[in-house]
Amino acid sequence: MNLNRRTLMGLMGAAAVVPAWATAQPEHVELPIDGGRKSTVTIWRPRGHRRGTILFSHGAQSSPRYYDGLILPWQRAGYEIYAPLHVDSKEHPDTAQYKGFATWRARIEDMRALAAYVKAHEYIAAGHSFGALVALTLGGASAIPPQGITGELRDPRVRAAVAFSPPAPIPKLIEANGYATLAVPALIQTGDRDLPPGSTGADAWHLHLAAYDAAAPGGSRYALVLQGVDHYFGGLICSKDYPGPDQSEQLKQTAEISTLFLDAYGTGRRSARRSLDRQLSAAGPTQLQFK
Repeated sequence: MNLNRRTLMGLMGAAAVVPAWATAQPEHVELPIDGGRKSTVTIWRPRGHRRGTILFSHGAQSSPRYYDGLILPWQRAGYEIYAPLHVDSKEHPDTAQYKGFATWRARIEDMRALAAYVKAHEYIAAGHSFGALVALTLGGASAIPPQGITGELRDPRVRAAVAFSPPAPIPKLIEANGYATLAVPALIQTGDRDLPPGSTGADAWHLHLAAYDAAAPGGSRYALVLQGVDHYFGGLICSKDYPGPDQSEQLKQTAEISTLFLDAYGTGRRSARRSLDRQLSAAGPTQLQFK
């Protein structure tokens, strides 16, 4: 599937909020977390009109700075993005103090503190891998609360969720039926080389679509599958330690389609929804399905 001319014109219109070259440098703030630690948050602010707010959660052991291929196109389209450095990151100064499921608790704490800081009456939750589980949980998926966390994990301010390669069901994190309670529109992405650790079989990549498979029809859920794409887009996101064949074109397509989704369900632009739905296809190198 290739983006048609009308869709590309729509994307150019969204990106025209600011010139492509006018990408503001990110800012950083430190937020206090219960228990005495602090969370460092990277903020990308658009120049000009702000279309919406995105809270982004990075993959395990990664860092927000590895996601420019996704975040910068969103920024150019007019979105303000906030991304905390989670304690499981290799770049976090206190990562050695957090083992196992303690990182799950810290991620929930980070996102709660960030949502309180942003004070947006609504926002889009987005994330990759472990961070995709965080985003889907904020959007209503019934993940298993970590020890020490009370109250609802869902944030009713979440308007939509974008989940890049969310995990298959994992004991003590989320069961298969936990994804069925997702309460907001969602874009869920994977690739046919995105094999979960320890999985067998060439089609094991489909496990990353568990949240899409569990959803009942009528919830505005999209499944995006890209041919030749692995968990890291060939080292272009999350980690450069796993380089693969060049997947820059697929990453560009993912940024374009996710921006259409943000415009359609984050801001309610009907033209973006029509453009997004024109890309629906069950076959080809870029497959986009809907239910």
